[in-house]
Amino acid sequence: MTLRKRCLWLLALAAVLGALGTAWAVWNGYILLNDPKDYPVRGVDVSSYQGEIDWEALGRQGIAFAFIKATEGTTLTDRCYQANAAGARAAGMPFGAYHFFTTTSPGRTQAENFIAAIGADSGELPPVIDLEVQGEQVAEELAIMVAALEDAYGTAPILYVTGETYRLYVEGRYPDCPVWIRSVYRAPAVAWTFWQYANRGRLEGYEGSEPFIDLNVFNGTAAEFSAFTGQRCPTPQTA
Repeated sequence: MTLRKRCLWLLALAAVLGALGTAWAVWNGYILLNDPKDYPVRGVDVSSYQGEIDWEALGRQGIAFAFIKATEGTTLTDRCYQANAAGARAAGMPFGAYHFFTTTSPGRTQAENFIAAIGADSGELPPVIDLEVQGEQVAEELAIMVAALEDAYGTAPILYVTGETYRLYVEGRYPDCPVWIRSVYRAPAVAWTFWQYANRGRLEGYEGSEPFIDLNVFNGTAAEFSAFTGQRCPTPQTA
C-alpha cells in the first residue's frame, strides 16, 4: 500500500470512528441535537420512570417548570404523581399534570380518570392531554376530553403533540389550546407554547429506572411565563 493510500485509509477510518462516537454520544444523551438558547425558561416532564425526584436539585440546574404524568387511559394512575406534585410545590416549581391519551377508552372516561386522580388542583400550568397515538376515533374522543377538562378547570388544556398528531388532529381545530410539541431532531415547524427539544437529557436529582429526562422550553421570557402561569417564574438557583 502506498503512503497516499494508507493516509486515505486512515482518514476514512477516523471519519467512521468519529461518526460512531458522535452517534453513541447522541444516543446516550451526552450530545443534544437541539440547543434552544434563545428560550431561557426551561423545564422537564417526568413520570414514575424517573423514580424519586429531588426537585430542589433540578431547580439548581436551571429548571423552572415541570409537567408531571398523572394518568393514562381510563384506569391508570401514575404511582409517583402525588409525591411529584407535592415535591414540585414544596420546591416552588410551577407544574402541570398530564394525561396520556389512549385509543382504547372514550374521551369522557379518560377525563374522569384524570379529574379523579388530581382533584380540583391541576397545578400552576393548565392540564395537559398527551396525544401521541393515532386511530379512527381519536379526533372525536379528543374533542370530548378537551371540552371535559376545560369545563372542569376553567381553562383550555395544553395539547402535547408530535408533528404527525398535530397535523392529523389539532391543526386548525383548537385555537384556545396551547401547543406543546415534541421535536427532538430539529426546531418545530408549527406555532408552539412549549417545545420538548430533547428526550435523552441528563440531569442530577432523580434515581428511577429511566436514566434520561425529557427537556423542554417555554416560548417566551420569564415575565411572559409568569403571566402564563399567574405566578412569578422561579429564578434559577445556585448550588
